[in-house]
Amino acid sequence: MSDRQPPRRRVPGPARPVRPAARGRTGPGARPARGPGGPRPGAPKTIRLGSPRPRLRLVGVGLTLVMLAFVVRLVQVQAVDASTYAGKAERNRYVGQVLAAERGEITDRNGVPLATSEEAYDITADPTMFAPDELKIDDGPEQAAALLAPILGADPEDLVRKLRPDNPALRYVKLAGRQTPQVWRQIKDLRSALAAKSETDRSTVNVLAGIFSVPTSKRVYPNNELAAGILGWVNAEGKGGGGVELQLEKRLAGEDGKIRYAQSGGRLVPTAGSTETPAVPGDDIELTIDRDIQWAAQNAISKQVEESAADRGYVIVQDTRTGEVLAMANAPGFDPNDLSDADPRTLGNAALQDAFEPGSTAKVLSMAAVLEEKAATPGTHVVVPNRLHRGDRLFKDDIDHPTWYLTLNGVLAKSSNIGTILATGQLGKTQSQANKVLYDYLRKFGLGSHTGLGFPGETKGILAPPDQWSTSQQYTIPFGQGVSVNAMQAASVYSTIANGGVRVEPTFVRGSKGPDGRFTPAPEPERKRVVSEKTAKTLARMLESVVDDEEGTGTKARIPGYRVAGKTGTANRVDPATGKYHGYTSSFAGFAPADKPRITVYCVIQNATQGSYFGGQICGPVFKEVMAFSLKSLQVPPTGAAPAALPVTFKP
Repeated sequence: MSDRQPPRRRVPGPARPVRPAARGRTGPGARPARGPGGPRPGAPKTIRLGSPRPRLRLVGVGLTLVMLAFVVRLVQVQAVDASTYAGKAERNRYVGQVLAAERGEITDRNGVPLATSEEAYDITADPTMFAPDELKIDDGPEQAAALLAPILGADPEDLVRKLRPDNPALRYVKLAGRQTPQVWRQIKDLRSALAAKSETDRSTVNVLAGIFSVPTSKRVYPNNELAAGILGWVNAEGKGGGGVELQLEKRLAGEDGKIRYAQSGGRLVPTAGSTETPAVPGDDIELTIDRDIQWAAQNAISKQVEESAADRGYVIVQDTRTGEVLAMANAPGFDPNDLSDADPRTLGNAALQDAFEPGSTAKVLSMAAVLEEKAATPGTHVVVPNRLHRGDRLFKDDIDHPTWYLTLNGVLAKSSNIGTILATGQLGKTQSQANKVLYDYLRKFGLGSHTGLGFPGETKGILAPPDQWSTSQQYTIPFGQGVSVNAMQAASVYSTIANGGVRVEPTFVRGSKGPDGRFTPAPEPERKRVVSEKTAKTLARMLESVVDDEEGTGTKARIPGYRVAGKTGTANRVDPATGKYHGYTSSFAGFAPADKPRITVYCVIQNATQGSYFGGQICGPVFKEVMAFSLKSLQVPPTGAAPAALPVTFKP
């Protein structure tokens, strides 16, 4: 038997369920394949998606390029061009401005403000912020000018020129100075409205983003024309343009400060920090002027100049003991608050800047020399003819008269030119010697020199050395022609006599108050004896005769209850336009009480064309009005003593 097993036969088992054939398969039970015509009718649609990898690679490459560009730009800004961009950002962000110092006040002797300052703003601009590349428009300056012109009252074309300067790098221009807070508030509100609208409306450009303000002050003169000749004015740049404002500019102005701060869109960035150097306010200046007396003088001279249809006039009031000027009024004047309508001829201070021939008020100088040199006494007899021939001229008095028999006192009382020539002729053995002696006294009294006030534009008058006097000047200078003075010089002559023969240098300033509030008195004025006390008292008594005696020329200057010493003057006037004599200079000078002097008043009217032109007639009443007010204001009582009543004439 063989070991080989016979092959097994498979026995069929139970039948297995038939599964659907897989897609794409063939064989029994398989699903028929889809034909090339597409899905069979009624079958749902199937979307086949492409591979996402190419798209992802494309996006990745794009992002890489963008990031690479940012990196390159960042390296350029922060490394390569860092300093350039930092500087540009600094310039565009930070603004530097000057902090104007507060200008000091000017007050009268009682602390009443004569010149003060109010809050104001300079309207400024940064022209670089109006450039086309900054605003993205070409007509930024024109649009800004159209908005600003009505508010500032400025010419639009002028504003455009400032906003588009020739220098494209210019960062600062002033559009308008000394504007009120209301003006700046209006501009600021308009700028803010444009800024707010530009944030929501991309078509709106804030053309005022480059407009700024600098706090400053505006000079104000509360009394308008009062004391304008003394005070002067402040110009558009905020600096003194005349008078005390110019004279004491450094002390009044103080020291400006500086501030540097960050800004954006024309607005301060408070968190960015700032640097500031504070301004130092100017000193307050206290003048010797008394506002009430100044008002009385201004009112009196203005009224008389108008009534006389004169070119101008001035009045000075001085304290005889201290030299302090209590008032200095000019007519016509000007309002320093608004110079736009002012007549240029009225600007300044004519009482110090006009040089004129004083006429007979200067005879007191001749009498002082005669008395001091003991060439004559008040009772010396002087025979005065109707005409006197001297040199190349025939001299006369203001009126024709028979031969007068006058005392030296009478020569002054009746204001005789001829009598004065005869008296001064006794000052030397020769006329040349007499001229030299008279000249020395004129100089001692302050003629030919500045008064000491240090006022801008002050004239020192004209007084030639005696060896240069012409033939006629030798005889006209003794009675006030051929020599010129300013009104303060003439007033100071009378104050010197009133002060016992001691000249006290005139002063305007009593002192100053610094930022610390401490008051510093002005330096004491210079004092110098000119004539003896005896001569001064004798002259005072002689000057009383001019006012008190019926023969005198100054009777209209009498003040009931007071003894008044004074002198009239009527001089031929040199017309400044032609250089020739035309019209008259009328004047009156004096002091009171005559026996215990306290106040000097000097009045001048130039070229009166209506009514009288004699000094006693038109300046005497002004003197009386101003002197009476001053005595009352300063509470100066009458002395109660009787006038000296020196003789005026003698019987031959």
